[in-house]
Amino acid sequence: MMAFRKSSRGFTLIELMITLAIVGVLVAVAYPVYTNSMIKGRRAQGRTALVQLLQQQERYMTQRNSYLAFTTAKETGVPTPNTAPFKTFSGDTFAGSYYVLSAVACSEAAPITTCVKVTASPRQADPEVGDLTMTSIGEKSCTGSVPRLCWPS
Repeated sequence: MMAFRKSSRGFTLIELMITLAIVGVLVAVAYPVYTNSMIKGRRAQGRTALVQLLQQQERYMTQRNSYLAFTTAKETGVPTPNTAPFKTFSGDTFAGSYYVLSAVACSEAAPITTCVKVTASPRQADPEVGDLTMTSIGEKSCTGSVPRLCWPS
């Protein structure tokens, strides 16, 4: 007599549960690493935008013997005064930017003709770094709670 074998097809519930548990652990590890990497990239974009703005300010200074102070609206990216000849956000477009840029005199005692402080303000909250700042005399700082992340060497 011939014995019939029951062939099994598919996965058992235990195998599916083990697979889901492994995927869950991988996601729990990978997602925070991914978000941290994205934040680091955005900060680098902000620092690059500050360096470029400071270079533009230096060119403006050589042509007009003064730096240009301006502020930028976070919602629109439009500078005040509206005639600022500089790029006022990081990134290629305002919609894709993570920082808006502004420039003021280094201090109230120093006129805008001697020193300018450029600032990159995040459009989304970044409590670890906050606003990135750089001056024409080489000072760099930030307003966040973890200053070592502001300008890594």
